[in-house]
Amino acid sequence: MAKKIIFDTDPGVDDAMALTFALRSPELEVVGVTTVFGNAAGPVTALNALRLVELEGNDHIPVARGADRAVVLPAMELGTMVHGEDGMGNTNPPPPKGKLLDIHAAEFIVETVLANPGEITLMPVGPLTNIALALRLEPRIVDLVAEVVLMGGAAYVPGNITPLAEANVYHDPHAAQMVFSADWQVTMVGLDVTHQVVMDNAYFDRLLAARNPAVDLIRKILPCYQSFFDVNYGANGSIFTNDPSAVMYAIRPDLFAVHKFPVVVETEGRCMGKTIVDAQNRWVDYRASNVCVGVDAPNFLDIYLERMTK
Repeated sequence: MAKKIIFDTDPGVDDAMALTFALRSPELEVVGVTTVFGNAAGPVTALNALRLVELEGNDHIPVARGADRAVVLPAMELGTMVHGEDGMGNTNPPPPKGKLLDIHAAEFIVETVLANPGEITLMPVGPLTNIALALRLEPRIVDLVAEVVLMGGAAYVPGNITPLAEANVYHDPHAAQMVFSADWQVTMVGLDVTHQVVMDNAYFDRLLAARNPAVDLIRKILPCYQSFFDVNYGANGSIFTNDPSAVMYAIRPDLFAVHKFPVVVETEGRCMGKTIVDAQNRWVDYRASNVCVGVDAPNFLDIYLERMTK
């Protein structure tokens, strides 16, 4: 039976690469998409999510717009320098045909989880604001969610927005702290593994040779994203595989090496957004999270290529 997921996202180039991957994976059933600020402004990411579900005939999947700002912090700079002002690599895509749900993403999450107890995996790949708001709205979902598989955090490696913090956690550290401290199973698919999976020019030659709507979209939106990596990492066309890594964990957890420790999120100061792995269980008695620290990158890349080029 396919695993039911709510895909919480801020599309975003790598979000598009991840959601199309999820929709092409028979192991997963995307029962809804919820959107959040992050890679672009809230109204923009919501429209991008509609575009993505419509891209290959998945417009039956509901899309609910969520938070436009963090739960505590004032508005921060968005990720448009990475993903373009439109979140889609400055390609100015046409308007979507469908409509957003008339309820907030947090309400959609709560209603869906309550209607499917023990069956829903939450998969946030942007700031964790919607998940935190759903927790605040209905604390009972802690006992009813199957798992939270998130792309975010950095356990033993540097951050990507500050020397210590990963961007999704940094953009709403208070929400992240709520999610990690709740008594449910969290899997952190962070920079420790996403930076181990590198898509280079040779890989893109194979991927982009395919002709289907998902790959055609990636071909259009990718240059903006590559440009950011070239300028900031000297990547020469290569990218780290961030958001698709959360999808891959949901499909093939056996590809990942995992440490099980509580995670604490720093919410203020110079270290804001740092995900601290409490390896000695000395600070808190939170439930241990699955912290991904290793990945079989060759098999990962083969699976992604197979799914996206068929």
